Amino acid sequence: MATRQLFATDAYLHAFEADVARCDADAHRVALDRSAFYPGGGGQPHDTGELVWDGGRAGVVRVARDGPDVWHWLDPEAPLPEPGTPAEGRVDWRRRYLLMRTHTALHVLCGVVWADYRVAVTGGNMKPGEGRLDFRLDAMSADLGRWAERRVNEEVAHARRVRVDFVDRDAAARDPALIRTRADLVPTQIDPLRVIDIVGLDRQADGGTHVASTSEVGRVTVTRTESKGAANKRIRLAVDDREPAGVTG
Repeated sequence: MATRQLFATDAYLHAFEADVARCDADAHRVALDRSAFYPGGGGQPHDTGELVWDGGRAGVVRVARDGPDVWHWLDPEAPLPEPGTPAEGRVDWRRRYLLMRTHTALHVLCGVVWADYRVAVTGGNMKPGEGRLDFRLDAMSADLGRWAERRVNEEVAHARRVRVDFVDRDAAARDPALIRTRADLVPTQIDPLRVIDIVGLDRQADGGTHVASTSEVGRVTVTRTESKGAANKRIRLAVDDREPAGVTG
């Protein structure tokens, strides 16, 4: 049975109960029947945290998909629970929330570049509090960074709702709103597509975690702009590292 991926529908869930489905002693990892740990992908790093069970506790140092399972690599100095063991997973919430805010900030950047320039994203990456996107822009001026910072913060201040939808693959292929973010690059076996919709600004296929409103992103700073080729320009941004709003963990 595949791991039920709780993060896909509730990014704010950071403590959950699960059963150990499989163990891999050689890799010191376990697969759970359900998990709120994000396994990484699309430029967003995997979550970290801890797994607690009766008589044991271990740090979760890596998470990744492997076939239908989400595997959790445990601290090699910690014990390994047996299959069938009930456990509680605890996501490092401060780190996760900072990644959520960073990821949504990057989608806002994608949205404003599309709105003003009509160019698609060609690549991106992030870590907690920092991220970058590449765009098909022919030229870069000294004003690009200042423009991007102003426009992103304008949209953040609009407090736009961030919605998660699941869209049939065929319907997604006919949706012009998804073309700008290269939905065609998503593996064909993924159906339906999970779509993140910043209502009124940006809508794209995406598997990562996001905040529920752009107002949670906070102040965004464009830290650098770079030319990575004749028609490939990079914009780097940062969000402030602050305590998660309204949630403790």
